[in-house]
Amino acid sequence: MSPKRRILVTSALPYANGPIHLGHTLEAVQTDIWVRFHKLRGHECLYVCADDTHGTPIMLKAQADGLSPERLIAQVHVEHARDLADMLIGLDNFGSTHDAENGAICARMYRGLDAAGYIVKRTIRQAYDLKANMFLPDRYVKGTCPNCGAPDQYGDSCEVCGATYSPVDLKNPVSAISGTAPVERDSEHYFFRLSAFEDRLKSWIKSGAVQQSVAHKLDEWFSQGLKDWDISRDAPYFGFEIPGAPGKYFYVWFDAPIGYLASFAQLCARTALRFEDFFAADSSVELHHFIGKDILYFHALFWPAVLEGAGMRRPTGVHAHGFLTINGQKMSKSRGTFITTRRYLESFPPEYLRYYYAAKLGPGIDDLDLNLEEFATRLNSDIVGKLVNIASRCAGFIGKTAGGRLADALPEPELFAAFAAAAGTIAAAYEGRDYAAAVREIMALADRANQYIDQRKPWLLAKQAERASEVQGVCTQGLNLFRTLMIYLKPVLPAMAAKAEHFFQEPDWTWEHAAAPRLGAPIRPYEPLALRLDPAAVARLVEPAAAAAPAAPANSATPAAAAPVSIDEFMRIDLRIAKILAAEFVEGADKLLKLRVDVGDLGERDVFAGIRAAYTPADLVGRLTVVVANLAARKMRFGVSQGMVLAAGPGGRDVFLLSPDAGAAPGMRVK
Repeated sequence: MSPKRRILVTSALPYANGPIHLGHTLEAVQTDIWVRFHKLRGHECLYVCADDTHGTPIMLKAQADGLSPERLIAQVHVEHARDLADMLIGLDNFGSTHDAENGAICARMYRGLDAAGYIVKRTIRQAYDLKANMFLPDRYVKGTCPNCGAPDQYGDSCEVCGATYSPVDLKNPVSAISGTAPVERDSEHYFFRLSAFEDRLKSWIKSGAVQQSVAHKLDEWFSQGLKDWDISRDAPYFGFEIPGAPGKYFYVWFDAPIGYLASFAQLCARTALRFEDFFAADSSVELHHFIGKDILYFHALFWPAVLEGAGMRRPTGVHAHGFLTINGQKMSKSRGTFITTRRYLESFPPEYLRYYYAAKLGPGIDDLDLNLEEFATRLNSDIVGKLVNIASRCAGFIGKTAGGRLADALPEPELFAAFAAAAGTIAAAYEGRDYAAAVREIMALADRANQYIDQRKPWLLAKQAERASEVQGVCTQGLNLFRTLMIYLKPVLPAMAAKAEHFFQEPDWTWEHAAAPRLGAPIRPYEPLALRLDPAAVARLVEPAAAAAPAAPANSATPAAAAPVSIDEFMRIDLRIAKILAAEFVEGADKLLKLRVDVGDLGERDVFAGIRAAYTPADLVGRLTVVVANLAARKMRFGVSQGMVLAAGPGGRDVFLLSPDAGAAPGMRVK
């Protein structure tokens, strides 16, 4: 095994003016797979990120929503943290660029840059709104891009061609405040001398810190000559005030990447980690940034120069990826292809998308298309038809013919050895961020495992009692091949791998576990690890989302009450006592239990209830509950629910049903 490495990894900060969408998720998944792979290999690999919370768009969004910027970013932070966690993104810390730690580090780095002579003051001509009587921050000015001619672009960069510029460079500029044409006035600004780092940046880039295609793109900027960077903005501006410069604020692109350091500082504060070990100029720790190709200038030029100028280390690597398209088109709300991560998670498991991304992610900056038809086909073929099929075909025979115990030896150890020998190739693919190559290798092995089972036909052998040991051997072989594949896929499918670990009665797998078979040990009864996708349900992801319910007033401390119902409407609800006859977990659902209930003269029916956090199936059999008996049947991904269970309590673990001795009988009306 290679020496243990110390690695700090970041992904680009999601902007705090809206929900995380599948484009954000692509980068988070790419980063998380790389981090999980290194942890699986036994390295110390830490992953931090934060919300990007400053700048004009936050101010505009907060004004539109009737909120303060602070309240807006606090609300969005909760949503972002939830969505990332539900996508199984294993962050060690998720902070905010508005945190006090970031303000302190920004000030410290700025003072270091200033003392080293890398900050200069210059008077610039800036857009000014005569009607509003204020200087206009970049995004308060819109107009035609001076580079490509695209209309309706912001005053700092073009979303079409990626060019960066000053608001005064825009053609036909208009103030976003008053709608009038701004004038130009003088204002003193603070500049970072990026031009002083040109030769050092060229050397750093040639060291292999970026992809070759990225290096070629950066050459274009070098050929034009690097320009000093305006890092200040005039009030009003939501951000940190520059030390010693009242009314001047750090431009968001100064404090945003420093948010990586602040998030890591928060991690250090609650662990034994030392900040200086990772960011001192002579640090041997690896620092890797995962970003989209649209922010290359900031991360591959501006950011390493700022770090070096402040007396800190430069990144080991900046790894860029392409954009995400949906069915071959850019994400668009009007087309229904702007899919938030939450909308996806409401219908499908996170690991299905993680696997699809991994199967298509290479080491370059090519765009990745989420073709929904291909998504369903690939998941049904690879995960259900190939991978978990190996375990489902073998596990039952171990239980029936071998008492749930694996054989003491493999009948074909050379086949297992071939699977173990693939570890080096797969590891190299993960390391190089060529996840598509890793998945291809793993699925080719899955094909070999299924071919082995097809050839040995344990279902036929099991019909002959005298061949029980042979059945045990074949199925032990098959399960060990499956186990090795699951170890290789653990960075991509962490929750599924955890279930497989439970099935094999093993603690957390490491990469080395793939080289040694599991023999002579008991296994647990097999439970399905994946369910087939309904292509029609997947296709509905691109349908425009249903209109949202009216939101609570912006200044309300509690949610708004639901719309009132008439007494006639309420009297139509048929509430009945029901006895729970059976209960079971629902594969692929974290909150649901499937209940079989007896509603007296209305008969028995199946109901799905979101009470898994409060009860196990064994707790529920024999209990009474109240159900809405005349609720229309609802087709769900897991089956058809023929009613609704009512319960009391605030939710989560605190949900309460009736006791068996409540003095009620199945079918009784509740009035």
